[in-house]
Amino acid sequence: MSTVTIAVIVAAAVVVAVVVVAVTAVRRRRRLQQRFGPEYDRLADERDSKLKAESELTGRERRVDDLDIQPLTETARAGYALQWAGIQEQFVDSPEDAVASSQLLVMAVMTEVGYPVEDPDQMLADLSVEHAATLGHYRAAEQTSRNAAAGTASTEDLRLAMIDYRVLFQDLVGGPGETREGTSATEPATVTEAGDVRVADTQPELAAVDRVTDGRNPQLSPTDAGS
Repeated sequence: MSTVTIAVIVAAAVVVAVVVVAVTAVRRRRRLQQRFGPEYDRLADERDSKLKAESELTGRERRVDDLDIQPLTETARAGYALQWAGIQEQFVDSPEDAVASSQLLVMAVMTEVGYPVEDPDQMLADLSVEHAATLGHYRAAEQTSRNAAAGTASTEDLRLAMIDYRVLFQDLVGGPGETREGTSATEPATVTEAGDVRVADTQPELAAVDRVTDGRNPQLSPTDAGS
């Protein structure tokens, strides 16, 4: 075999290897973008690099795979739905207390499902793997909770926080028989039957809550989230 022939074979092998690596990278990027949705874009902007964001998101997937995440039982789902209904009833008389209770209830669900909640940043990273589509709502609600603690949140802010907490709450509670593989980050689960509780159902004064989309999640309006 001549030197020229060997060089051609080696060059062809290098080209094939480069193409395989490139195709693999493109598929990986598409998969991560589809799974993490807005969280992918947020992290890429934050890290100023898609490659760094993809490496971090892949690490998140590995970590969550090692967690013992389990869907709630039907009894637990119904119980949490009743607690949520009670919190909604509380809103009219005490909005700040209702928002604080919503925050605690969402964290209680996280804990029972299997997410560690000791480190807030790590908790958000873990949630992003299975709940990326609703994580923006949770971040907004958490900011409002901080503003409420500082005395700078209006009643309207608190009303929107209730909506935002509810979106993640419903995504975490899920539907009957759902598993981690049953929903995707771009298709949040909705609560049905005993878990299908709307603010408007419990307090006429809050009927407007379910008509507000606020432009934060075009895929899931607050009305749709409760139906």
